[in-house]
Amino acid sequence: MFDVVVIGGGASGLLAAGRLASLGARVALLEKNDVVGKKLLITGKGRCNITNKCDIDGVINNVVVNGSFLYSSLYRFSPDDVIEFFEKQGVLLKVERGNRVFPVSDKASDIVEALLNFCRKYGVKILNQTVYDIIFEKDSVVGVKLKKEKIFCKNVIVATGGMSYPQTGSTGDGYVWAKKAGHKISKISPSLVPIVTVEKWPTLAQGLSLKNVKLTVIEKNKSIFSEQGEMLFTHFGISGPLVLSASSHIRNIERVKYKIILDLKPALDFSKLNNRIVREISKFPNYDMINILRKLLPAKLVGPIFSMLKLNDGFKANQFNREQRKYLVNLLKNLTLTVKSFRPIKYAVITSGGVDVSEINPKTMESKIKNGLYFIGEILNVDGYTGGFNLQIAWSTAASAADAIALKLKQGDN
Repeated sequence: MFDVVVIGGGASGLLAAGRLASLGARVALLEKNDVVGKKLLITGKGRCNITNKCDIDGVINNVVVNGSFLYSSLYRFSPDDVIEFFEKQGVLLKVERGNRVFPVSDKASDIVEALLNFCRKYGVKILNQTVYDIIFEKDSVVGVKLKKEKIFCKNVIVATGGMSYPQTGSTGDGYVWAKKAGHKISKISPSLVPIVTVEKWPTLAQGLSLKNVKLTVIEKNKSIFSEQGEMLFTHFGISGPLVLSASSHIRNIERVKYKIILDLKPALDFSKLNNRIVREISKFPNYDMINILRKLLPAKLVGPIFSMLKLNDGFKANQFNREQRKYLVNLLKNLTLTVKSFRPIKYAVITSGGVDVSEINPKTMESKIKNGLYFIGEILNVDGYTGGFNLQIAWSTAASAADAIALKLKQGDN
């Protein structure tokens, strides 16, 4: 007999299980994969951005959906608490650009190992088994159903994640159980996801990574996101950190036409960029104009930009007039792409949508519909930008559920 069954051995599940066991609970952690932490191992390109070193309001401001729901859990387990926890587990941490916190080793495996050791230390029973259903009697949890047996308990924590990266085990099982329990599920869609563009020319620049570009998202002639950083051209459109962040601002892709404006030369204003082009043409007036572009742009962008200028092959730099120069400056400062769609959810970093938080107690993560049923992490309809905020949501909601159950057990309510 266990006090608690945690379903899902990802970030939130591992922390919740270990924390509960450290507080004296008898805990079983059920993971359908052969190993725990599969998704954690690939986060942050395998480096694992565990949190963002900011205050609680800083986290809330970077949560796109239902940020206010997190106040209680963030006070329970803040970014500083996350940092302290992992350092106590022996993981050396560092803070990088944008207050992003990583292990010094740059190995996500160190984070997974720390969580696994934490669970083992306090006796969490880790079982590599698939849960088929959650069992209720009237309005209360009584256990979970496996393939050949049942495990009885009065508390179940669902930490199954969303539907992004299904190869890691996030296949939407938790939504099915939540729905059967009577919960509303907000529309499931990809977030922090690459973008497919209407324009086909990005294919020509496939594989090109720009380290310092400014990206702006336009919705109905209004800027809704604008940041400088790194992006990547792909066979379908665009990706990379800037694009993933931008995607979380694009919410009505079926009904609203979104434009993405790229400033390829953010360090130069229009006048300075114009003067730079004038200087290059003055130095090499007899060059073909395409060779002038090679001095201004990465090789993979030269062809697409030259095509947009609609110049003939062999067009000389000294033929390039003032109006054409103005058009080129505008292209480099306002290179426009049209959003066609997101890549499929399996390519998303996280899932947007999930269990409706109006039906969850924000202090305990317990269902308001079924006693002893808890939801934590990505399965909830709460998601944030890149930068460690989504893992912070996982840690904070896990700690809240663990502490609430531990208190209930202590008070003899189970």
